[in-house]
Amino acid sequence: MSAAPQFVTLSVEDGVGTIRLDRPKMNAIDEQLHTEVRAAALEAGERADVRAVVLYGGERVFAAGADIKAMSQLDGRSMVAWGRELTNSFTTVARVPKPVIAAITGYALGGGYELALCADFRVMGAGAKIGQPEILLGVIPGAGGTQRLARLVGPAKAKDLVFTGRHVGAEEALEIGLADAVVPDGEVYPTAVAMARKFAAGPPLALAAAKRAVDEGLDLPLDGGLELESRLFAGLFDTEDQKTGMRSFLENGPGKATFSGR
Repeated sequence: MSAAPQFVTLSVEDGVGTIRLDRPKMNAIDEQLHTEVRAAALEAGERADVRAVVLYGGERVFAAGADIKAMSQLDGRSMVAWGRELTNSFTTVARVPKPVIAAITGYALGGGYELALCADFRVMGAGAKIGQPEILLGVIPGAGGTQRLARLVGPAKAKDLVFTGRHVGAEEALEIGLADAVVPDGEVYPTAVAMARKFAAGPPLALAAAKRAVDEGLDLPLDGGLELESRLFAGLFDTEDQKTGMRSFLENGPGKATFSGR
């Protein structure tokens, strides 16, 4: 049996799974932490009692970035393998077939914000700071910061953040699309959980299909994206949830169905 996780836990309540980072003091992302994040994301994706996920680093900080002390000892050849594994861990989070919300307190910098970019939505505390400061170390983001960021806010805004390495406050983050909601610092986690619970009450198979259609469709030409959408749409008509949802709509009106996930 593998050792119990040291820095990352998955807890589940009312359909919401919380992936909690806890590596004092700043949740610096080393090999062990991101491997434990990957394992938690895989478990959350597979568990039937998890219908939505919250990524959370605690009240003080989301994740201040990669462990620079560890990275500073690596050369290019070593970094190829290290970076591949880090990217694989983050991609696992991005591919959780359920809605994922990052609850950002304190700092989410470098690898920390790259992890937040893997979520579908980002709730940010009013006092939080985010950014991609890798350029200040003589390198570039290496776990999605140039790619997911550009897809989220466009190439010009992404280049501004990557080229300068500057920190972005909550209000600017909301304005340019780096965050989806800004709330008082003490309300970040409860707000993210409340959002997740709304998704958790929805149809799991349709939500998974919708997420896949958007995420995979972005990398396809329009015709390919439309074909993917049509295929996923049609496949849902073989599910119990589709029968339940449409019967409930006809009998009781919209928004009253209870979905089984089958």
